[in-house]
Amino acid sequence: MTPTDTMTDSTEAPQDGRRQRSARSRVRIIEAMFALIRAGDMNPSAAALAEEANVGIRTVFRHFDDVEGLYREMAAQIEAEIMPILEEPYAARSWRGKLDEMISRRVRVYEHILPLKVAAGLRRHQSPYLMEDYQRFAQLERDGLHALLPASVTQDKALCAGLEMVTSFNGWRRLRQDQGLSRKEAEAAVRLAVGRLAGHG
Repeated sequence: MTPTDTMTDSTEAPQDGRRQRSARSRVRIIEAMFALIRAGDMNPSAAALAEEANVGIRTVFRHFDDVEGLYREMAAQIEAEIMPILEEPYAARSWRGKLDEMISRRVRVYEHILPLKVAAGLRRHQSPYLMEDYQRFAQLERDGLHALLPASVTQDKALCAGLEMVTSFNGWRRLRQDQGLSRKEAEAAVRLAVGRLAGHG
C-alpha cells in the first residue's frame, strides 16, 4: 500500500462516518415528523423536531434545507404501506360487491394517512412536489374507482362524480374533521351515500 493509498483511506473513513451519522439523523427527523403530526402538530417547528428526534437544532435546519426531499421520503414510506391494501385482488364478483370492499379498504387507508395528508395540505400550495403528489393521489383514487364501475355508470358524469366525491379522501376528511364524525359514523355515511348512488347505476 502506498502512502497515497493510506492517506485516501484515512480521509474516506471519517467522511463515511459523517455520512452515516447524517443518514441516521435524517431518519430520526422523519420519524419525529411522523410522530408529531400523528400527535396533532400539523406544522412541527424545528425545535419540536429536534427534541422529538433527539438531535441538535442545527442538524434539523441542515436537513430542512431539503424539505421537499423529506416530504418525498415520507410520501414514499406512506405509499409502501398503503399500496398493498389498495391493490389486493377483490373477492366479490359484482361491481357493487367490489365497491363495498373498496370502501372498507379506503376507510383503513384514509384513517392511516389522515393527519399526514392534512399536514401536507397546509404546505401544498407552496410546494410543487406536494401539489403533484396531491394530484397523483386524486388520480389514483379516480382510476381505482372507475376500474370497478360498469360503462352505464362511468358514462353518467353526474353519477360518477358523485361516487368519486363520497369515496374520496377529501370527502372522508370533511366527515371526520369538519363534521366531527367518528370513524364508524363516517363509514356509515359513506356507505349510505354510495348505496343510494349505486342504486341508480
